[in-house]
Amino acid sequence: MAAKSENCQGQSLLHGKYELGRLLGHGTFAKVYHARNLQTGKNVAMKVVGKEKVIKVGMMEQVKREISVMNMVKHPNIVELHEVMASKSKIYFSMELVRGGELFTRIAKGRLREDVARNYFQQLISAIDFCHSRGVYHRDLKPENLLLDDDGNLKVTDFGLSAFSDHLRQDGLLHTTCGTPAYVAPEVIGKNGYDGAKADLWSCGVILYVLLAGFLPFQDDNLVAMYRKIYRGDFKCPPWFSPESRRLITKLLDPNPNTRITVVKIRDSSWFKKSVPKSVKTKEEQGFDAVNFEDVGKGKETETLNAFHIISLSEGFDLSPLFEEKKRDGKEALRFATTKPASSVISKLEEVAKAKKYSVKKSDSSVRLQGHENGRKGKLAITADIFALAPSFLVVEVTKSSGDTLEYNQFCSKELRPALKDIVWTSPAGSTWLENVLGSSDSDF
Repeated sequence: MAAKSENCQGQSLLHGKYELGRLLGHGTFAKVYHARNLQTGKNVAMKVVGKEKVIKVGMMEQVKREISVMNMVKHPNIVELHEVMASKSKIYFSMELVRGGELFTRIAKGRLREDVARNYFQQLISAIDFCHSRGVYHRDLKPENLLLDDDGNLKVTDFGLSAFSDHLRQDGLLHTTCGTPAYVAPEVIGKNGYDGAKADLWSCGVILYVLLAGFLPFQDDNLVAMYRKIYRGDFKCPPWFSPESRRLITKLLDPNPNTRITVVKIRDSSWFKKSVPKSVKTKEEQGFDAVNFEDVGKGKETETLNAFHIISLSEGFDLSPLFEEKKRDGKEALRFATTKPASSVISKLEEVAKAKKYSVKKSDSSVRLQGHENGRKGKLAITADIFALAPSFLVVEVTKSSGDTLEYNQFCSKELRPALKDIVWTSPAGSTWLENVLGSSDSDF
C-alpha cells in the first residue's frame, strides 16, 4: 500500500468515538487511516470500505466473511479486529495498528539471514496452524499480507479470500480458485478441489523460499508457463540454502498435496527446531513472569464468598457487573465445591503441574499454572481461585488466563478433571453442590 499523508474526507470524528488522522495506505476497495480511540486513548488502524463499490462488484459476502473470520482468529501473530461499525455508505474496521510495514518491503531490500527467516516462518506457522484449528483457511498468503510490528513480530492480515470449513463441498474440499498466482498451490489451479490447509502450507513454502532467496521459486513472464512449473514443482534452491532448509522447502513445495509435509512434521523438523520459536507474550504471560505470587498471598486468608458471589457462580444469575467495575468477559471457567481444605486443592493442582512440567505460583487462596511450550495461541496459563463458603466447605473456580481455548478445554478434560475428581463434593444423590443450590448443571464435573 502506498503511504501518504491525507486527512479523511468528511467527518473527522467517527461515531463520536474515533478521531481519524492521516491516510496510511489504500487498495482498490478500501482506505486505511490512522485513528485514535478517544475513550481509551489507543491508536488503531481504521479500514474504510465503500459499500456501493463492493456491492457493485459483488464483494459484500467477501467483506462479511472477513469480519466473521477475524472475530474467530484471535492470536498474537494475527492482526486483531477490535470492532466493526457502519454508516449508510461505508463500513469501518477498527483494527490493531501495526507500524512496521509489510514483510514484502523488507524482502525487497534483499534476502534475509537464515535465523531471521526462521523466526518469521515460525511465527507464520503458529498463526496458520491456529487458523486451521478453527477451520479457517487463509488462501492468499504472501509477504504483502504479512505485517511487522515495532518489535519485529509478524502479523498475518487480509482474510478477504479466506474460507471456512462450512464452505467445503460434499467431497470435503474447497473448489474456488483464488490467491496470488506466484504463491498458489498447484491443486488450487486445477478443477478437482483442494484441501485449504495443505494449500496454505504450499504458500508458506513459497514465502520461506522468498525469505531465504530474495526471489520467487516459480518465475516466468508467461503465466501459463509459470503454472506448468508450479504443477511440476519445478524449482531450484540457490547454493547458499542450508541442507536442512532445502529439505524442508522441498517437502513444502511438493506438488502432490497427499504427500506434502504437515504442520506437525514442520514443527518437528530439525531446521524449524534449530532455535526456539519466537512467541509474542500476552499481557497475562508477562504478568505471570512479573508477579511474585507467594508474596502477594502471604498471610492472606482464603477469601469468603458473600451472597452476591454465590449467585454469580451461576452464569444465568451473574450479578457481578452490578458490584464490580469490570466483568471478566470471555473467561473460560469451571467451578466445583469441595469439603477438603484449601491445602489439599493446592496439592492436587501442584501434582497436575508437576506431571505436565508446568510452572506454579501460589498463595493460600489461589494457584496459577503455566505451560512452558507454545501452543496455538501462546503458553497455556490457568488460574484456580479458592473461596470459602464455610470453614469446611470451599468453592473452586478454574479459569483460562491465557492460551488457546481448545487446548484449555482439553487440559481440563484430560488432566484436571481426573486429578480433582476424588475431592469434588457431591450430594448423596450424586448431584454436584451447584446443581443442588442453583438448580442448574453449571458445574463442569
